[in-house]
Amino acid sequence: MPFAVFLLGLAVFAQGTSEFMLAGLVPEIAADLDVSVSAAGSLTSAFAVGMIVGAPAMALLSLRWSRRAALWGFLAVFLLSHVLGALTTSYPLLLATRVVGALANAGFLAVALVAATAMVAPDAKARATAVLLGGVTSACVVGVPCGALLGQLWGWRAAFWAVALVSVPALLAIPRSVPAGAPESVTGAGGGARAELRALRRPALLLVLALGALVNGATFCAFTYLAPLATEVGSLADAWVPGVLALFGLGSFVGVTIAGRLADTRSGALLLIGGPALLLGWGTLALTAGEPAALLVLAFVQGALSFAVGSTLISMVLYAATDAPRLAGGFATAAFNVGAALGPWAGGLALDAGLGYRAPAWLSVSLVAGALVVGLSAGGLRQPGPKPLRR
Repeated sequence: MPFAVFLLGLAVFAQGTSEFMLAGLVPEIAADLDVSVSAAGSLTSAFAVGMIVGAPAMALLSLRWSRRAALWGFLAVFLLSHVLGALTTSYPLLLATRVVGALANAGFLAVALVAATAMVAPDAKARATAVLLGGVTSACVVGVPCGALLGQLWGWRAAFWAVALVSVPALLAIPRSVPAGAPESVTGAGGGARAELRALRRPALLLVLALGALVNGATFCAFTYLAPLATEVGSLADAWVPGVLALFGLGSFVGVTIAGRLADTRSGALLLIGGPALLLGWGTLALTAGEPAALLVLAFVQGALSFAVGSTLISMVLYAATDAPRLAGGFATAAFNVGAALGPWAGGLALDAGLGYRAPAWLSVSLVAGALVVGLSAGGLRQPGPKPLRR
């Protein structure tokens, strides 16, 4: 695996930390900027919206840029948005920096998916994708807890400075390490925005994007409310919550690693086995959450299954859309962030309706079941990894 791919993974680690770290910083931000807790919490929503809108929009914007220039530019904007966020005393300006940072993050990830897979052998796209997604899972395991700790020790601004600092090595190394690559708009692979958009209208590709949104929605529906499930249903003490979340994060890292080794050649088998196992796991979690031992085991198992299936679907998008290289990464990023936004929202509605803390896990069952029904009925799960989906 080229060094540049791991370099991009480091940048994705910083960006993943930024996306999720506010969960542990909301009270401090609210108190420091004299806003409500809900207003401080909306900073996370603003980032999610920026990711959804920004992935395809930034991919289109950067079609005429070389991959190296696009990666450096997006990362520079991301870093500067965090410096400005760390310095500001204005809530509206902080909110704006979160949106701008998310747009830059989305653009960077969309291009990084294309650049990383272009730097490896044609049958190694899943392994390169796993390195990038390993940055996201590492952020869940290491970055987010460290960000919360920094916030407790030196205030929430320290976490923003840390994200900016971690981004610096990649920013300095990209010009030397990442091949420039011709803009997709002037290469045979892309052919410009219209050609890429036409390629993305293929039903088989839209199917995989929809499956990715459903699976990721299930993942974040349950994960977002895993802490109250553990304490209110599993009767675990609050001190156990970081450990439960860490188990899920460790499982997600294992799942991404497994997908990286198998999805290039056995994506269909991985999905046909992993999909039903994921469905069974969420159902088992909903039923046995009152047993602490079962909950702890399932936190790890479901993290592994969720990210193994999810990262396999991302690699399938990249294999299927070789004639839409830049927008394939953008739409894959957007689809998975649609799930990341809608899953927690749906889980919150269930809780507000008084359905109890097991309800998000049952919703995850429903989302995965929907993905399996749609995928199997359309034949989308039978496709091998390194070959494009049928047109």
